[in-house]
Amino acid sequence: MAKKKNKKEEIKKQEQEVKDDDKTGEETIDRENQEDSLEKEKSQVEDETKNEQESESELKDKQLEEINNKLLRLQADFLNYKTRTEKEKFKYYNDAIEDLVCEMLPILDNFERALENLESDENLSQGVEMILNQFINLLKKYGVEEIDALGKKFDPKLHHGVSTEDTDEEEDIVVEVFQKGYKLKDKVIRPSMVKISK
Repeated sequence: MAKKKNKKEEIKKQEQEVKDDDKTGEETIDRENQEDSLEKEKSQVEDETKNEQESESELKDKQLEEINNKLLRLQADFLNYKTRTEKEKFKYYNDAIEDLVCEMLPILDNFERALENLESDENLSQGVEMILNQFINLLKKYGVEEIDALGKKFDPKLHHGVSTEDTDEEEDIVVEVFQKGYKLKDKVIRPSMVKISK
């Protein structure tokens, strides 16, 4: 930039000198030639200055574009991180519920067995039944459902076959449930233990 300013100043001095010279015809021709060359130099310096300004502008545009791209990538990474952590949080929550429910299912089984064997005392039987219903409703509140197995076609994803029996039913039908199975939302947390028809 400093060189260009110096060139401009030299050109102005030379123009002034040319104007100050009021000499003969030869000098006038020289002066015209000098003026032409000065004009050429002046336009050349102006072109160089303009090109330099354009290249600086292009450089700034490229830097701005790079910064914008980095910002967009950073935003996308953050959104991916946020989504991933939400999924992980949901998974940990469901895993915790699943662990708790798996621990509670034997208690539920024992309540059901006790209710089946309580026939003598009506009040005790009703009390146990009320506790059982409360317990089942609590499990339903958290998305736990009993797997309906009796009379259904055997499904190895839902049922655990422990024995078979010759019956008049068609083949692979659940004829007896030894232990109820449960699902937490759509995930089987304990398959039904069943007897299957041959």
